[in-house]
Amino acid sequence: METFFGIYFFIFGLLIGSFLNVVILRLPNKINMVTKRSACPSCGTQLRWYHNIPLISFIFLKGKCAFCGVRISWRYPLIELFTGLVAVWLMPSDFSVMSLTNFFFYFSIACIFICHFMIDLDHHLLLDSLNIYLLAIFLSYVVFYYPWPVWVIGGLIGFGAPLLVTWLFYKWRGQVGLGGGDIKLYGILGLFFGPTGIIFTIFMSCLVGAVAGLMLIVMKKMTKDKPMAFGPYILLVAAFQIFFPEYAHMVQSWLF
Repeated sequence: METFFGIYFFIFGLLIGSFLNVVILRLPNKINMVTKRSACPSCGTQLRWYHNIPLISFIFLKGKCAFCGVRISWRYPLIELFTGLVAVWLMPSDFSVMSLTNFFFYFSIACIFICHFMIDLDHHLLLDSLNIYLLAIFLSYVVFYYPWPVWVIGGLIGFGAPLLVTWLFYKWRGQVGLGGGDIKLYGILGLFFGPTGIIFTIFMSCLVGAVAGLMLIVMKKMTKDKPMAFGPYILLVAAFQIFFPEYAHMVQSWLF
């Protein structure tokens, strides 16, 4: 029975992953996600329904467009596969209302993180629409389960500290060091993590981002003058805190 439900959740995750691919492609380009049918980005030919079956279509088409033969990016099936595996990993041990609510809570966060991660890599944007959705999810939780000073102060620190640093950097160098989407994301995460948790998020994401940036410069994959998408590092640290809380608390206790 557990295997059956695992297959069900995997298929569910594949379908959601296919939708996430649509969000990642269309949302930053302001393309309608409901009425506009899927088409090959190369030749523009509308795809048939059987060209859009998650994972399976990519395999049968051998990674090529059915019409023009242009290679389809591996990221599409990988996002579908990853989302399917996340759904199985988060699958509840029972199907009570509370367990299913927890599943959809954490799975929704994972989906937003995936979209944010890929869109920021592609466009250097953390979109307000995704941030608002994440805000609604976190607020629906913290309002009922956290004392209000914890999430209010966490949100203020998450939004205020990066904003202050960005403003000071702009006054000093005349450059914007951190985008508005990053600052908003920190603020939203602060609601969920609280004061200590969001300080950890800010510190670790800056550390990871600095190390990654240095490595990219040393490997000549990036120049020091080229802007770097910072959102993925915030999201990686936040995902570590949300989905591996025991290890995150362990690291946090070493640092603070």
